[in-house]
This record gives sequence, structure tokens and C-alpha cells, in this order.
Amino acid sequence: MTEILPDVLDFGLVLVFCGTAASRISARYGAYYANPGNRFWQTLCQAGFTSRLYEPWEFHKLLDLRIGLTDVAKGKAGSDADLKQSDFNPGALNAKILRAKPQILAFTSKAAWRAWKGLPSKQAVSWGWQEEILGATRIYVLPSPSGAARRYWDMEPWLELAEDYRSRMRPLGGGENICRAHT
Repeated sequence: MTEILPDVLDFGLVLVFCGTAASRISARYGAYYANPGNRFWQTLCQAGFTSRLYEPWEFHKLLDLRIGLTDVAKGKAGSDADLKQSDFNPGALNAKILRAKPQILAFTSKAAWRAWKGLPSKQAVSWGWQEEILGATRIYVLPSPSGAARRYWDMEPWLELAEDYRSRMRPLGGGENICRAHT
């Protein structure tokens, strides 16, 4: 299977963000969350995961912050409505996470979490920490930053996770983040 976007994974990560699949725009540009309507990069900065606004093509630089990226469907691009259950490979995701052992796996939408769990689209899911643990990795579900999910947007779960992330980084010399946009 050819991956649309490469995984951004390594050992020693604090956090891995996991989406459903690359959007068509992200696939075209070869960069995570490249659709201008997606607020992923702005949210990372505003919530305090990053100290500046990263551009989508800088996605590999998140490793310097001990943050990784992946998707449940690696071989197909498109919106959630374009994807079938057979496009998702939760077993492959599990193997990657069990190998890399990040402290947190954060799904960037309820749809991504449902795809990982193999649940129907109407299955109730709450944002925040989940009871499931994958090896030693805790699971967190976030509101989607996609423009298509704008009506469900809530910054609070992102802020909560960012606070937890920063507390895990402090012992390593990471300080408080102040978002600075590119000038």
C-alpha cells in the first residue's frame, strides 16, 4: 500500500495527532492539514502546542517538539464522506503506536476515533480522555479542526490537551508557549 502522507513518528514522542485520512488538498501538496479551511496549524499555535504558527509543509519539524502525525487511513485521500470502512487500517495504526510508544494518541476528530474503533458514524463519542489505553499510550479525542466540521468546533478540549502536553514537556526544558504568527 502506498501511503498518501508519510507518518511522522519516532521514539520518545509525547503526543501523536491522528486524523482519518489526508484531504485531497493535503495529498496534492504532500503536507498534513494543508487545506486553508482547516484550522489545525492555527489551533496548535493558539492552544500552546507550538510557539509560532507552522506552515503545513513544515510538518516534519513537529518531531523537534516531540509531536507526531499519522492517519487511520494511509492509502486513500478525501473527506470523511469519501472513505469506506475498508479504507481504514486500525491494526496498522495500533502496531505503529505500540512500536513508537508515545505518551498520548490524540484523534483529531470523533470520526477518526470511530474509524479506529470500527464504530458506526452515529456512535456517541465524548471529547477528551478515553478509557481505552493502547499499550502505555493514553487516548484523547479532539473536535475536528476541519472547515467541514466548523459547527462542532470547541477550542476547550484542545486547550486542555495542550496544558497536559506542556506539563509533560516542562521537565525537559520546555517552557510556556506564546503563539507568534509568521511576519
